[in-house]
Amino acid sequence: MASKSFKTTRSSLSSSSDLHESQQNKPPLPPTVTFARRTSSGRYVSYSRDDLDSELGSTDFMNYTVQIPPTPDNQPMDPSISQKVEEQYVSNSLFTGGFNSVTRAHLMDKVIESEASHPQMAGAKGSSCSIPGCDAKVMSDERGVDILPCECDFKICRDCYLDAVKTGDGVCPGCKDPYKARDLDEVALDSSGRPLSLPPPVGMSKMERRLSLMKSTKSVLMRSQTGDFDHNRWLFETKGTYGYGNAIWPKDGGIQNGKDDGVVEPSELMNKPWKPLTRKLKIPAGVLSPYRLLILVRMVALGLFLEWRLTNPNNDAMWLWGMSVVCEIWFAFSWLLDQLPKLCPINRSTDLNVLKEKFETPSPNNPTGKSDLPGIDVFVSTADPEKEPPLVTANTILSILAADYPVEKLACYISDDGGALLTFEAMAEAASFANIWVPFCRKHNIEPRNPETYFNLKRDPYKDKVRADFVKDRRRLKREYDEFKVRINGLPDSIRRRSDAYHAREEIKAMKLQRQNRHDDEPVEIVKIPKATWMADGTHWPGTWLSSTAEHSKGDHAGIIQVMLKPPSDEPLQGADDDTKLIDLTDVDIRLPLLVYVSREKRPGYDHNKKAGAMNALVRASAIMSNGPFILNLDCDHYIYNSQAMREGMCFMMDRGGDRICYVQFPQRFEGIDPNDRYANHNTVFFDVNMRALDGLQGPVYVGTGCLFRRIALYGFDPPRSKDRHPGCCSCCFVQRRKHISIANASEENRALRMGESDDEEMNLSLLPKRFGNSNFLIDSIPVAEFQGRPLADHPAVKNGRPPGALTIPRELLDASTVAEAIGVISCWYEDKTEWGERVGWIYGSVTEDVVTGYRMHNRGWKSVYCVTKRDAFRGTAPINLTDRLHQVLRWATGSVEIFFSRNNALLASPKMKILQRIAYLNVGIYPFTSIFLIVYCFLPALSLFSGQFIVQTLNVTFLVYLLVISLTLCMLAVLEIKWSGIELEEWWRNEQFWLIGGTSAHLAAVLQGLLKVVAGIEISFTLTSKSAGDDLDDEFADLYLVKWTSLMIPPITIMMTNLIAIAVGFSRTIYSTLPQWSRLIGGVFFSFWVLAHLYPFAKGLMGRRGRTPTIVFVWSGLIAITISLLWVAIDPPSGSTEIGGSFQFP
Repeated sequence: MASKSFKTTRSSLSSSSDLHESQQNKPPLPPTVTFARRTSSGRYVSYSRDDLDSELGSTDFMNYTVQIPPTPDNQPMDPSISQKVEEQYVSNSLFTGGFNSVTRAHLMDKVIESEASHPQMAGAKGSSCSIPGCDAKVMSDERGVDILPCECDFKICRDCYLDAVKTGDGVCPGCKDPYKARDLDEVALDSSGRPLSLPPPVGMSKMERRLSLMKSTKSVLMRSQTGDFDHNRWLFETKGTYGYGNAIWPKDGGIQNGKDDGVVEPSELMNKPWKPLTRKLKIPAGVLSPYRLLILVRMVALGLFLEWRLTNPNNDAMWLWGMSVVCEIWFAFSWLLDQLPKLCPINRSTDLNVLKEKFETPSPNNPTGKSDLPGIDVFVSTADPEKEPPLVTANTILSILAADYPVEKLACYISDDGGALLTFEAMAEAASFANIWVPFCRKHNIEPRNPETYFNLKRDPYKDKVRADFVKDRRRLKREYDEFKVRINGLPDSIRRRSDAYHAREEIKAMKLQRQNRHDDEPVEIVKIPKATWMADGTHWPGTWLSSTAEHSKGDHAGIIQVMLKPPSDEPLQGADDDTKLIDLTDVDIRLPLLVYVSREKRPGYDHNKKAGAMNALVRASAIMSNGPFILNLDCDHYIYNSQAMREGMCFMMDRGGDRICYVQFPQRFEGIDPNDRYANHNTVFFDVNMRALDGLQGPVYVGTGCLFRRIALYGFDPPRSKDRHPGCCSCCFVQRRKHISIANASEENRALRMGESDDEEMNLSLLPKRFGNSNFLIDSIPVAEFQGRPLADHPAVKNGRPPGALTIPRELLDASTVAEAIGVISCWYEDKTEWGERVGWIYGSVTEDVVTGYRMHNRGWKSVYCVTKRDAFRGTAPINLTDRLHQVLRWATGSVEIFFSRNNALLASPKMKILQRIAYLNVGIYPFTSIFLIVYCFLPALSLFSGQFIVQTLNVTFLVYLLVISLTLCMLAVLEIKWSGIELEEWWRNEQFWLIGGTSAHLAAVLQGLLKVVAGIEISFTLTSKSAGDDLDDEFADLYLVKWTSLMIPPITIMMTNLIAIAVGFSRTIYSTLPQWSRLIGGVFFSFWVLAHLYPFAKGLMGRRGRTPTIVFVWSGLIAITISLLWVAIDPPSGSTEIGGSFQFP
């Protein structure tokens, strides 16, 4: 509970009676929802409000608005039945809507061509309605059993049932008796052994019931889903107090009972040893102390070396000396920015056994052992099915649905920013295949749970498998998966053929209608009908059409939400021994997590902010539908490799002090990389060295995927107790002193949600609509997410905790008004005049929105954690082609330049950010500028060889000693980094090589692009122009040898050719000189070889496969070589000649 003002304002916002008054000074509310109705032809048609105005006297249609929930008098039967019927209706409906359009619920009898078999899936088949003339399907429960509201078991669909209630006075069409309240789950709930809770107050709304979770009074005891309340049973089981099994609120280290005058401490809870969920594993002192000492030694050596260089100029070549000194000073500064944040590296470990003991083991506060873990909403984003294959995205979705996390606490949202029917039907196919894949993974403990990866494993799949039916089950699943892949691969052609067939039918209808209405003397006109894209149920797809038209293109289409898999039942649903099933699922939980397809509305004239805008739309939609207090975001090509990864991340969030953690970042691991990792695609130095080091400060940076967020941190709130902490300059190494200010003793629950620098204990809730938009449901969900995301208050030292057992209550069922509200918050206009993208959600304005979003959280005082699991948590793909890799680095570097020239520059960070963390973020914005000095320094060896001079007067002992010390300390630091991080020496060397390759190509282009954008407002892009590929299509790494020319290759090629020519020129001059200067030659050649050794992978990439180099490379190389040779001859002509080539002779 955030503050008292939240309660009062929330109740007023939720009140339907004050609806018009509360909306006077606010943007207009979302439009009315209109539900589709079956026509005589059997199709479902959606009607707008205007269409309904003429049908007010008809009983065939019904509509209601999203703001007014159903009242008790409109529910003649028990709410538990009607809510399940409503939820089944929601999962079978495609919701669309947006700006200046009606929100429609289109009931679909089929989502894909194949039949849906799982009862949770959209379009699942059921029994037919018994009403004459209606062929709709009877709603079913989680097992697929028909939901029948009357005791006579008369089969009736939802629409006919509502008609009977509205027009037939609630009389059953079968037995002609009035409908009675029945509870289908009465037996199951009564036998579950869970203590009953207090009934809700009369007239309490859905959101008020959610919010009552957070109250420390008797209203915290929520009602169950069982209709009437048994007061005698409640008094007997709880003895009229806050007994075990009900929510308890810790106060001053104790647990308050039902009386106001006493505090009790159950011995079972307080005397039990408290176990931490995570531990810090410090780096051994034998490694860390020498590492820090070497950093200090190298800092001193660099300082003395630069002082010596400045006081000992090369008078024979001042221009060469000056350029080298400037570059060396910058390199020393850049090295400091990179090295200082590495002073405090740490490792962490989690204890999943303790997590299970605390949250999923029967205890006095949780007698049934039901999971008390908070919910997680998983976001998967995709934009273009042509660039991001639907099969890859489907495998990612399947790995999420099969994750080892409580099914009822897990929800998956797929964001299709392209609004493509191909993605929609691919996700529906994935949901259908999950019906057998997910139980198979649970039954045999499969790892990894991505079917494509699992079936392609090179290791023995039968290792450690003991069940006799595993071989049979695996063989059948493999066959089913092969058929699934064929269906996915055939979807583009299937959709195209279907659309062509329906289009031809519509043209024939139009031509017939034209002939009927045409007079004999009128000429025949060609009928033009827009070529639409058709869904499997024979209706128009509301998203992007294959032939783009107005309101059906990538940048212009309605918002779409489809519940692919409806929310699972609250209790485990064990499979039965059924011979018709593919595999035996006896005693296996067959439930599937909630799966929702979302495509936000896009309209011309609106800035949709690419991926960041799509993620913010998911944040709002998920808050309405499931409101998980934690959010895991994954790219469509990053799947869950460790099924327990979410549990590992939750260990940090639920541990003591975890309420101050904004996100848990997992390392990125990649598949499909060539064995030598030619272009450092694994990026192990960053993920295993830099990120571990940042974990010892304020936390790692956010890298865009594989990150578990705290929802309220994304909402822009400050961390709890933020006013109590003021980190010092060396807070990573020394103990902090806490500054107690005036509000330090305020109630934790009143200070749980705070935004900005205000010291007021209560927030001004009138500003929330301005920050979050005009959705009252979204605003009301914020304190609920904050409360549910708190750690357990199972120890006096845990501050801002929640009572054990508070999250074991059943969730609220989905209804149509909830999904309609979600349609409203993903509309294109919703973010207007709000703080979405500025302070709330993913931050806009940068191509690297991930780094900026994490920076803003750290800047508000939040901490982040780096979670390295023994088994990789997630795995994805990375470009192994040279050109693709350069363009990837270009995008990252461009974002860093944008950060440097924006208000997100670490120099402007708040005092809440630690000094070393600030240095790390400063390095993020500065590192691309090193490319300017790096390019100059790479040309210096060649210039030295061409001119016969060197950066120093002579290679004396002092210079060589400094050079030796600096080089040796760098190598020793690398060895120690390898020691404490676990990377290999080859990986470190590959990183060094690609640092120079990227620094002389992509980084330089990013600086140029950023400067032109900031200074002149000009945006330039570097695109691919040609490609040359090998013929071996079966080679796994064929893309590695693909050579695609890009302008980014020009600087590295120039550097290589210049240094090669300079080495030849230097040797020629020295050998045939009367007074050879061997020291200058050795110095120049040594540094030239240093440059060429770093560029070797780049040169190898240009060669392609078996030396198949594109002609353009030879053309550029020849032109550059000739130009440099002519320039050298012109600058330093042979002795005795004043003309170019005058008396020059070959020796």
